[in-house]
This record gives sequence, C-alpha cells and structure tokens, in this order.
Amino acid sequence: MSDLLKVSLVQSELIWGDVEANLNHFSELLGKIEEESDLIVLPEMFTSGFLMKNKDKVSPFAEMTISWMQKWASQLQTVILGSIIVEENSEYYNRLYVVNAEGVMAHYDKRHLFRMGEEEKHFRAGNERVIFTIGKWRICPLVCYDLRFPVWSRGVDEYDLLLYVANWPQPRREVWNTLLKARAIENQSYVIGVNRVGEDGMNLSYTGDSSLFDAKGKLLTKCEDHKTIIQTYSISLSQLNNFRTKFPVHLDADSFQINKYY
Repeated sequence: MSDLLKVSLVQSELIWGDVEANLNHFSELLGKIEEESDLIVLPEMFTSGFLMKNKDKVSPFAEMTISWMQKWASQLQTVILGSIIVEENSEYYNRLYVVNAEGVMAHYDKRHLFRMGEEEKHFRAGNERVIFTIGKWRICPLVCYDLRFPVWSRGVDEYDLLLYVANWPQPRREVWNTLLKARAIENQSYVIGVNRVGEDGMNLSYTGDSSLFDAKGKLLTKCEDHKTIIQTYSISLSQLNNFRTKFPVHLDADSFQINKYY
C-alpha cells in the first residue's frame, strides 16, 4: 500500500427496522462506486437505524449482514466497517464490525451508551478499545456517543486515524462538528465522522455532517447536508508523521489508566 489511504464516507438515510431493505439500499449505493477505495465507512446501526425496543427482531440478521459486508469487501477489494445490533449470550451489543474479503478483521462494542435515549437499558457496554491496521495505517473505530468522552479516545501515537460512526441528531450538530475537530487536534490524528441523514422512527431528524479533519483540525472534506452521498478522499501518512515530528505534542501527554466498567 502507498503512503495514501483512500477513504469513502457513506452518508445515507436508513430504513427504520428493516435490515433487508437497508442492505438492498446500500448494495445500490456501493454498486455505484467508480473509484477504488481502501476503506468504506457506513453509519451506526446501518441496517436498522438507532432503535431499542425491536432489537430482538434485528439481531438475527447479524450473520447475514457480516456475509453481505464480506461480499462487498471482496467485490470492491476494500475494507468495510459499520455498526449493527448483535445478540450474544442473551446480551445485546451495538457492535462495530471491520470486514475485508477474508472475513471479520476486528469488532468493537460501543462503550458509552446513550442514557438520554435509554440505550444502557437495552445494550451491554463494551470495555475494550480496538485498533486495526490497513497497510501501515493504524485505525481506531468508535461509535457515536463515544465522541463526547476524550479520555476513551486519547491516543499517544497509538493510531493514525480515529473514526466515529453515528446516528447524531440535527439539534446537536454543532456539538458533533466541534468535537470531531477537537478530537483531531488533541490526538494529532486524522478524524472521520460518518453520520446518517433523514428522519428515523422516533421522528428525529439528521443533517449528516459526515466529515474528515486533519491533525491540525482543518476540514478536508464534508458531505452535503441532508443528502445520501458517498464522499471519497485520500489522506497522507507521511504528512501526518511529518507534522507529529515537527510538533510532538504527544511527548508531553499525561499518562493515566482507564478502569473497566465490569
């Protein structure tokens, strides 16, 4: 792989609670991709929308969804990630999967559950952060509400790209945009946020604001508001490393230890 990582941000409407309809929808979107991409990022709970009460009707489709991701990863010769609802040992998780042509590369269970939406009453929190690699790139995937907690995302030269998948409603879009930029600056990392658009089954509206920031907090690309769209952009590892070498903030970072929930 070259110095560059080409990333595709897939900003889209989601069909409430209908896994098969969403998979068909995303198949149409991915089928229109004309340029090669190293990483394709789908929104949080991309097969259902951010639902709670009918999670038991969505979770049985997890294996089928992973197979679908693997098929498209193979067809496009890329890595695909996004979160879905998963049931394991009678517990439910908001689980992000990273999938390539060979299968699951990694998975991450959302740590911070959105209590204002009672997510913690329906899902079990994860307690392990995950970093996966594509070539020389180290990538840390997190989910939505995790964005509000900088300790969990803190990286001291541990990753090169921090990314968030989300269902982040329009009334809090300023927070989303501000925190994505802040996470990039404080961690000296590229940061990607991929959010949905449209309206969900709880009448919440989503603008999108799917974006990519560089380590200085500069906005490199942003998806058009309220639009289902795939935005592809290339980022440079050498540019990032050169900036870190010239301005080594991480050498003065505080050390700490994160306690597990359970």
